Order: sequence, then C-alpha cells, then structure tokens
Amino acid sequence: MTDKPVLQPGPSHPITITANPARVVVSVGGKVVADSRRALTLQEASYPPVQYVPIADVDRSLLERTDTATYCPFKGDASYYTVTVDGKQAVDAVWFYESPHPAVAEIKDHVAFYPDRVDSIVVE
Repeated sequence: MTDKPVLQPGPSHPITITANPARVVVSVGGKVVADSRRALTLQEASYPPVQYVPIADVDRSLLERTDTATYCPFKGDASYYTVTVDGKQAVDAVWFYESPHPAVAEIKDHVAFYPDRVDSIVVE
C-alpha cells in the first residue's frame, strides 16, 4: 500500500476559498436541490471557480451516496452522490470531501455540483 501524495497550495497551484454572499441555487430535473446564501467559492489554479454549498442547505432526500471515489493531492479523498428526481438520475453529480486536507479544511461539510450533470447552478 502506498501513501497518497499531499501537496500544499502555493504559487504554482494557488487555492483560495472565500465566502460567497450571493444566493446559490442548484436545480436538477426542474427541482431545486440546493439553495444557500452560505456557499464558499473555491478558486483552484486556472480552473473555473466552484461553489461549495453547505450540506445543510441541500435536499438530502434526493441524494444517494455512490461507491465512486477520487483523490486530489491538494484537497484529499472525494466521495460522490447521485441526485434522483422523479426517477431520473444525475449520476455522481455531487462531490464532497469528508476529511479535506488542512489547507482547505473550510470545505468540510460542503458539497459541489458538476455543472454538466445538473440543470443549472445559479449565483444571484
């Protein structure tokens, strides 16, 4: 068994996390899955910014945890949820870090949504 690398954000791979005062609404299958004014915006290197919504602001009745797992050396082990609305599934549309690396500890208890797997992520 090999240890997974843990990398720190820095000048070559900056990561910033800021409170987003705007309202973030995520919809799947025409239904609101998340609605929050407490989201965090994570900006990682040159990737598009990602809204991390507190799990408390998500309709958990629509989520089903999957066996999918990935690893980010900057953030840690990610787990996934599928969203089901009226029998239609957005497979692995939601990811989260149960135990994120210390450098990004703020995203604990938050989830993010793949824009191409949900109807919309609206920041108002």
